[in-house]
Amino acid sequence: MNTPSNLKYTKSDEWFDPATGAVGISDYAQSQLSDIVFVEILVDEGEEVTAGKAIASVESVKASSEIYAPAAGKVSAVNKGLSDAPETLNSDPFGAAWMIKIEGGSAGEVMDAAEYEKYCEGRSH
Repeated sequence: MNTPSNLKYTKSDEWFDPATGAVGISDYAQSQLSDIVFVEILVDEGEEVTAGKAIASVESVKASSEIYAPAAGKVSAVNKGLSDAPETLNSDPFGAAWMIKIEGGSAGEVMDAAEYEKYCEGRSH
């Protein structure tokens, strides 16, 4: 499992980059979902989001899942190309597959990479 140490993670498997405000789903989440075939981002630039609010919906061949904001703040950017290439969530979850960027907010309940890895290990047993 790839868990970049510069990011923060939620129990619902979103990642948050405090340096850029970028948000996406973790490597663990994309591997559990399997082949992702649909992404819908539910918020737009300029909207205020609160930590825990649904910001996107993702569907795979196995399941569908809501994606929640790991931080509160103003949406400064939306990755509009993601809906045309949902498979990017599988191939590059921490790079090209960011979903939104949040500015001026504060993180909700997040874990560092080591805590998140331990949390995921506990779920796989």
